[in-house]
Amino acid sequence: MHVLVTRAPADAARTATELEALGFQAVLAPVTRIVATGVTPPTGLWSALIVTSLHAAEALSLLPDRSIPVFAVGPRTAEAVREVGFAHIRIAEGDAISLSALIRGQLAPAASLLHITARHHKEEPAASLRAAGYSVTLWEAYEAEAVESLPATGKDALRAGRIAAVLHYSRRSAELFLGLATDADLIASLRAAQHLCLSDDVAEPLRAMDLQVRVASTPDEPALLRLLAR
Repeated sequence: MHVLVTRAPADAARTATELEALGFQAVLAPVTRIVATGVTPPTGLWSALIVTSLHAAEALSLLPDRSIPVFAVGPRTAEAVREVGFAHIRIAEGDAISLSALIRGQLAPAASLLHITARHHKEEPAASLRAAGYSVTLWEAYEAEAVESLPATGKDALRAGRIAAVLHYSRRSAELFLGLATDADLIASLRAAQHLCLSDDVAEPLRAMDLQVRVASTPDEPALLRLLAR
């Protein structure tokens, strides 16, 4: 069974290893690449850092104080944070809502927080934290830059009808994928595949195209891969 993976290259390679261990054949078709923005870190005295992606690890390595507490969105992100020298890490359940709840449960609203995030980012967890009285500063340290076109291997596999499932991890990457597929005249080919999504938000643009969509029970990769077994 061939599975199309649309994540950025390093993430896609990790997912490919997981798929192959499960007996699936991965076809890599990244729609983004992760690049540093070059934005310098904001200055301030932070009560804690917020990290919502392992892509923030390179930026974290620029911060001199490794004793500051870090709130990580999930275990894989926490592991990346630990690898660059931070030891005081609290781990949420893999989504921004649980991350916001974790912070509100452990820090007083007077806390000043630095969120190391992407240039294209969602409102959460900053919105709910600010509404609860926290000071949240965003450092847009990296971005998922859109690629110009789908790779030939991905386009050929879709045209030949070899792709049984496509994995989607973010709403933005799903929208980019649909745009690139439209440019390559592949929308009809997408209808033959199952589109497995990390959340309902990710699934929305795919449902709007009347594609076959299934959503993971929880917003993490193990739950997404379990959909393949069904």
